[in-house]
Amino acid sequence: MTTSPTEFKNCRLINHPVVRHKVTMLRDQKTTPLSFRLITEEIAQFLAYEATQDLKTVKAEVETPLEKTQADLIGEELVLVSVMRAGLGMLSGMLRILPFATVGHIGIYRDKFIEATVEYYLRLPKNVKGKRVLVLDPLLATADTACAAIDRLKEYEVGPIRFVCFLASPQGIKRLQEVHPDVEVYTCSIERGLNDKGYLLPGLGDAGDRLFDTVGA
Repeated sequence: MTTSPTEFKNCRLINHPVVRHKVTMLRDQKTTPLSFRLITEEIAQFLAYEATQDLKTVKAEVETPLEKTQADLIGEELVLVSVMRAGLGMLSGMLRILPFATVGHIGIYRDKFIEATVEYYLRLPKNVKGKRVLVLDPLLATADTACAAIDRLKEYEVGPIRFVCFLASPQGIKRLQEVHPDVEVYTCSIERGLNDKGYLLPGLGDAGDRLFDTVGA
């Protein structure tokens, strides 16, 4: 595994020891679907904090038990877009930290038979134009679905986009940044690479299957 993102522009590696510990638990094939879902939720909360450190704030007057004071409130609208299926596992953790965010979903996958991405579902909040977006997907492998999802979001003229994942391949980061150089990637690990089927190595398997206890086709 690569531990430094310095060779990649606009890539932020979340290298907190607790995050590394939890990612190790996700990698373990003995981790049950229930535990996998809970750990996914926990890691998403760390990523929510890291990926929103520059949110704009506004001043507000509040009254403490002792006196009135000026304090900060979030002054910027935020949209979370889950890439289905696996991105669904990150939503609850994100919303615990960012309850003011609105949520969109995009269903998109890479069809190996036609060698193209296929979109089967898209629902976004109203008036997303100009709003900051976090795209959620636990894994960034070939970046085919990531690029296609971001293509669609840009058709709606959204604001700055960040791609938030647990694991990313060097190939996926490079491709995403070639196609969308304005998109920042937030990840917990830069993996060694991909196998001949496009799975991350060492990876954690298929995130959707492990979240929902299903068997891949």
